[in-house]
Amino acid sequence: MSKTFTQGDVAAHNKTESLWIVVDDDVYDLTKFQDDHPGGKKILQRVAGKDASKQFWKYHNEGILKKFQKQLQIGSLDTKPKAAAPPPAPAPAPKEAPKRAAKPASSEEEEEAEALEPFGAQIPFADPSWYQGYHSPYYNETHAALRAEIREWIDNEIEPNVTEWDEKKQVPAEVYKEMGRRGYLAGLLGTSYKKEYVDNPIKSVAPEDWDLFHEMLLTDELSRTGSGGFVWNVIGGFGIGCPPLVKFGKKSLVDRILPGILNGDKRICLAITEPDAGSDVANLTCEAKLSEDGKHYIVNGEKKWITNGVWSDYFTTAVRTGGPGMNGVSLLLIERDFGGVSTRRMDCQGVWSSGTTYITFEDVKVPVENLIGKENQGFRVIMTNFNHERIGIIIQCLRFARVCFEESVKFANKRKTFGKKLIEHPVIRLKLAHMARQIEASYSWLESIIYQCQKTNETEAMLRLGGPIASLKAQSTVTFEFCAREASQIFGGLSYSRGGQGGKVERLYRDVRAYAIPGGSEEIMLDLSIRQSMKVAKMFGGMKL
Repeated sequence: MSKTFTQGDVAAHNKTESLWIVVDDDVYDLTKFQDDHPGGKKILQRVAGKDASKQFWKYHNEGILKKFQKQLQIGSLDTKPKAAAPPPAPAPAPKEAPKRAAKPASSEEEEEAEALEPFGAQIPFADPSWYQGYHSPYYNETHAALRAEIREWIDNEIEPNVTEWDEKKQVPAEVYKEMGRRGYLAGLLGTSYKKEYVDNPIKSVAPEDWDLFHEMLLTDELSRTGSGGFVWNVIGGFGIGCPPLVKFGKKSLVDRILPGILNGDKRICLAITEPDAGSDVANLTCEAKLSEDGKHYIVNGEKKWITNGVWSDYFTTAVRTGGPGMNGVSLLLIERDFGGVSTRRMDCQGVWSSGTTYITFEDVKVPVENLIGKENQGFRVIMTNFNHERIGIIIQCLRFARVCFEESVKFANKRKTFGKKLIEHPVIRLKLAHMARQIEASYSWLESIIYQCQKTNETEAMLRLGGPIASLKAQSTVTFEFCAREASQIFGGLSYSRGGQGGKVERLYRDVRAYAIPGGSEEIMLDLSIRQSMKVAKMFGGMKL
């Protein structure tokens, strides 16, 4: 049980040799922390023995409190209000009871369906509507159970450390390993859950119940950290480099490679972009020539802006095996152990901890068994993969936009200017309203597209949904950029300096371009969305003008 202290107890510890403070009615012993305090000893000594809540929140955000709370908190004031007991979590339904989100409910089932219990801070629009007691046709108890599991891990183990990892430009390898131990990686492939390849399947959802809304939820909750670098570190290269292997690789290759990846022991990335070939994939030049004995491809060329490349063991690589254009492109799984693969980290504007990489392939011998799909038909595999990549970007962008909104709401309710709180100024409320309307509209479109992906086969999804997904990709990045800017205006100077209360907003503002350009720039996405949609409409006999 936590110890309690009086104000007098705390006041007695007001010296350098014994220094206590109070933050939000909790008591902290900072005696041994003084030398480690970034702001120096004197700041702490000025509030020794006092309530330092106001000073703390002036410079720090919630993540800092979470990070140091366990090691520095020694108790609470005896005047601290006792927290109300949290409502009991809903008991998990029997495995046969939850209705899969993919199946349309009958009229009787719709009448019986209840909204799920409210979850989270209940700040309007800071979470999707189904977190706040709204009815939804897409989610059931299995989604709620997964949500609770991920959020506990993120809140306690990840979010408090993200700023430090971002500054170091590195997430500890143990975190990726934990993704495998928790069974998360096996559910992030845009496919059914790959139970047969993992040692520890995910706990909160039966593998046979896994759907695309579980995958969306997992990516969404990871993105609550407010760090594109963190999200790309743990699922960036994997989420776009592994699906082609799983869907189009030879079974022998998949059986050999996949267990190491899904259990978090090995890492994989996607290597398509080149110094002179970004969105124009059909004109890439990295070359793969068949050896005289026909047993190997000899690969030479360069790749640029490759997420996770510096620590990857495997590279799902687009190469030119034939003539010019899209019909000469193939996909190879290149393994670092083959030799001839060199990687170097690139310094970029944002997503610092994602490991953006420049790769050089020099006479790399790749067995023909490592061909993914068919020779000279890799362009179709790449295009199919883009839908999954872009949906991942959309999910992340819209959660980042929510983070900007949530941080702004919290700050606006405690920051005072001209004698009243920011939230009391109409101009601030207008900013929040514009942020919320764009987030909610975009998220509803996302849910609709996810549902369509779940109901259609991959070929049909590539044809019919390629245009809408491209359009929503542009919409989500524009929404993210808008929310980051408005949040920055609300925070003012606090969002211009790294760390502190505006730290998440500052970091996300830097990450904006990393989402607006990769996976297809906004301009190309919008043009593609119209061309593809009209082409498909004609193909299916529609659009009679």
